[in-house]
Amino acid sequence: MTTTILSIILLVIFTSLGFIHFYWSLGGKWGLEKALPTKEVGEKAIEPPKIATVTVGIGLISFGLFYLIKSGLVSFQIQNWIITYVGWFIPPIFILRAIGEFKYVGIFKKIKNTDFAKADTKLFVPLCLSIGIIGIVIQLMKK
Repeated sequence: MTTTILSIILLVIFTSLGFIHFYWSLGGKWGLEKALPTKEVGEKAIEPPKIATVTVGIGLISFGLFYLIKSGLVSFQIQNWIITYVGWFIPPIFILRAIGEFKYVGIFKKIKNTDFAKADTKLFVPLCLSIGIIGIVIQLMKK
């Protein structure tokens, strides 16, 4: 039962994040200012193309669907080794994101006073760590 609840939590998180990325790819602006790393002078450190934003959205939705399958609420025939492999593939992505690249992103970032850096510290890092930890807990629990 706990695995089901945790999987549903990740389904909701990943689906929500995926749709936000689709919204941005269609020109939406809400939240975008705090979602991209910025240099200390205020200019964007990266300016991802729309196709990259769509690709991230598809990936996030795919992760959500994986956890829907993992929840047991839907029946989908897939080999166990794939479920195991993907289940151990997803959490490290988010733990590494939380750790960051040591300049603009993550726990060990050097640039800490931009709007993005503040949002990263308060929201993105804890969210990514939570996703990673929940994913590992799901993998370690027996259904």
